[in-house]
Amino acid sequence: MTAATPPRTPAGPGPAPELLLIGGGGAMTLSVDVAVQALEQARARGLRTTVTNQAGTLTATPEVTAAADAAHAVDFTDPAGTAAWAAARPAPALAFGVREMAQEAVAATAAALGLPGNPPEAVRRVRTKDACRAALAAAGFRQPAVRLCADETEARSVLAASTGPWVVKPRDGADSAGVRKVTGPDELPAALAGLPDPEAPFLVEEFVDGTEYSVEGVFVGGSPRVLAVTAKEKLDPPHFVEIGHTLPAELPAAERAAIETAVTSALTALNLCSGLFHVELWRTAEGIVLGEVHARVGGGWIHRMLPYALPGLELYGTVYDDALGRPVTLPAATRAAATRYFAPPPGRVIAVEGWEEVRGHPAVLHAELRVAPGDTVPAYRSGADRVGAVVVGADTPAQARTLARRLVDSVRITVEPAEPAEPDETAAAVPDVRVTLESRPLTSSFQISHMTIETVDILRLQLLDGERVLGEGEIAADRGYGQDGPAIADEARALATSMAAHCPADGTDPVAPIRTALEKAAADEVCAPARMLTEMAFLDRAARTAGLPLWRLLGLPEPGPVRLLHTVPIGEDIPLDGRPLKIKLGGPDDERVLRGLLGVDAPLILDANRGWDAADWERLRPLVVALAPAVLEDPVRDPALLPAVRAALPRTSVLLDEGVATPAGAECAVRTAGGLNVKLMRFGGILPALSALTSATERGATRMLGCFLEPPRAIAYAAQLAGLADWSDLDGHFWVSGDPAVPGYTLDSGEPGIPRIRYAAANDGGPA
Repeated sequence: MTAATPPRTPAGPGPAPELLLIGGGGAMTLSVDVAVQALEQARARGLRTTVTNQAGTLTATPEVTAAADAAHAVDFTDPAGTAAWAAARPAPALAFGVREMAQEAVAATAAALGLPGNPPEAVRRVRTKDACRAALAAAGFRQPAVRLCADETEARSVLAASTGPWVVKPRDGADSAGVRKVTGPDELPAALAGLPDPEAPFLVEEFVDGTEYSVEGVFVGGSPRVLAVTAKEKLDPPHFVEIGHTLPAELPAAERAAIETAVTSALTALNLCSGLFHVELWRTAEGIVLGEVHARVGGGWIHRMLPYALPGLELYGTVYDDALGRPVTLPAATRAAATRYFAPPPGRVIAVEGWEEVRGHPAVLHAELRVAPGDTVPAYRSGADRVGAVVVGADTPAQARTLARRLVDSVRITVEPAEPAEPDETAAAVPDVRVTLESRPLTSSFQISHMTIETVDILRLQLLDGERVLGEGEIAADRGYGQDGPAIADEARALATSMAAHCPADGTDPVAPIRTALEKAAADEVCAPARMLTEMAFLDRAARTAGLPLWRLLGLPEPGPVRLLHTVPIGEDIPLDGRPLKIKLGGPDDERVLRGLLGVDAPLILDANRGWDAADWERLRPLVVALAPAVLEDPVRDPALLPAVRAALPRTSVLLDEGVATPAGAECAVRTAGGLNVKLMRFGGILPALSALTSATERGATRMLGCFLEPPRAIAYAAQLAGLADWSDLDGHFWVSGDPAVPGYTLDSGEPGIPRIRYAAANDGGPA
């Protein structure tokens, strides 16, 4: 994926040095803004910019890819894989990342390529909260007592052996998700239920009673330099959601100096030496107690506040200049800034007044409000539940803090409290969740332009009442596409467990809470395969409970017979039985394969999987034009070539597939190519895929329903949407199962839930 914005190269001979921004930005507004600023400040210094991210997030953050010279789908949650990918290409001058979860991949890549960066072991240590606590305590810094626990029994033993209060938190997390104050054993079950991953070890930590601050800074020449101390405000426990920030904090000079000394000494003790830092701490009656340490910029719009308070500061540019040996000058704080978050009570929004006046205020540096009438405000459990913020600049910290609070308070958000549900003695119990994984070899190897697939992981998620299956999902994960089976299983288990208590199987609209939960999971960056697996199980349960086939529960047109393309991987013989042929291209023998197709009396679908560059297209264009295929899928790597491709093939439908994973990506595919291939494993299930297909239908685009190599249940699940597609490329189960390769099939809708594939009798000569 290459952005259209041209690189700004420096004067002089030779290529410009490259910044590799690992992990890009997340889907939230703040994360996108941070990544775009980091890229803009790199390009202002004459650096070429390349961004990597998970494929789905790349598509969901077009502003980030547009700000970069190039973008690649590389999973930052695999540090070794990211480093190996980077080592196989021309070396960048810098490896950098702005997201918490990407810091280990940044460090691993920098170490592998010999670039400036933090030692990988130091980054792992600070990201593992108990290990960081132990290292700081060993170096002589005040730390709260902490214990790693595997289950509730161990947690109760911690409470019994110490005096509270305590804090229960994930071992590795962000945004205060799953962090809860506990004052006694009775509150422990609720705290454990709120952890993001109920199966993972967690921490029980001594509660620190003090005033909270954070310290923002940058490393210059390997030494930490403090830019500002930030004062924090939080909502009342039991949760720890930040509601406001002010910088610089109003502190006596001696206390500010003591904080700066403690933080810089701790960073040195932890062996951090590169990039940015954000360190949390408490001022207590006994002195400074250090909290969590992060090797990245602080959240909460601090990246917007710092440049205002320190005029002339380019936060990320300072990192680049230092790493490249250029002069670095850090400006002093001469102004102040503050952030205030909206915190309306939970419930349904009835009205919003005063918002436009706030947005137009001249002191506002940034403002966003993500709720409107009809939306639901959640109960505040973590930073992800915040619904908006106002960031302001002023001459003094007191003025900034007062103005931010006044502007937020001037927006009147009227909320209708949610009515408590009446107790239902007949309600079904919360189902149990079971996830299994089985590695399974393919019936034959499958080769496309950029990989050969031999094995997939089959994941099954079941919702159970005892041993009775209430709903079931099943998918296949292939590492060649960046699909990590065990990681998907963990994410799906956590997501399904959290949804089980909030998504009843019956009711007037059983689909609505499933949709809401999955949309939140997408915003929280739960991977698309895990969302699809979970969605399958919950929709299957809802359809079974309603006594309906799934397509009818969702109000879809009946799928009818599913007529298949005959997919021919690279290197396999081409059958001549009259069926539509989907020919995989993008290999060294494309010219020979295309010549062999001349005269074939069958509809042709050619799929190059982005395997052609400009030279390939010019070489193969005469043959493709002569064949006049019905469909040309993902023909070229560079989207800038698509207008020429479409002009050369006026009667051919051009589709995009790779990277089409969100409604925004689908819109881009329709706009640039005129068609798209929708795969549920990329979109995260039927519900988001349905939105993309509906929009494409309204635009008159060509629609293909596709798949990866998937088990029959996943294929039948996707086939619920066959009535909305022009082409059905749903034969991926033939390589995964023992099912016969046939021209088509129907769905057995006689039973409620996800219908099963039904093949025609042998003497029918086709699907039933």
